[in-house]
Amino acid sequence: MDTQTLVETLQLERLEVNLFRGTSADEDARERIYGGQVIAQSLLAAYETVEDRVCHSLHCYFIRPGDPSVPIVFDVDRSRDGGSFTTRRVVAIQHGQQIFNLAASFQVTEQGFEHQTDMPEAPGWDTVEDDIEVQPRRLKD
Repeated sequence: MDTQTLVETLQLERLEVNLFRGTSADEDARERIYGGQVIAQSLLAAYETVEDRVCHSLHCYFIRPGDPSVPIVFDVDRSRDGGSFTTRRVVAIQHGQQIFNLAASFQVTEQGFEHQTDMPEAPGWDTVEDDIEVQPRRLKD
């Protein structure tokens, strides 16, 4: 899939306040919808209902195979809008049945503790021998 097709596939049409429609690319080329596509479209539908927050947790459930020749309707449930966290549930629907569920939590961007330690000194990737060079020596030993 080229970049332009990907961008077009990820464009959702707003049908109502919490209702969106998406389509699949190359609908004649596959039997089923690619799972990553429905995840991305569901997350984008959720983001359409959230302001100034970043998704930090995501859970996905594939329920039925999706039909690439039929548009997908994304129904967003605004579960909770809190002070720091926002929760959304998205149901992807085709032929009147759920094909996919997504639960996402969004958080206000905040400063926090730094838990990561500094990377130790190491040689650059371009100075390290390739496995193909090392393997013959190891076999001789």
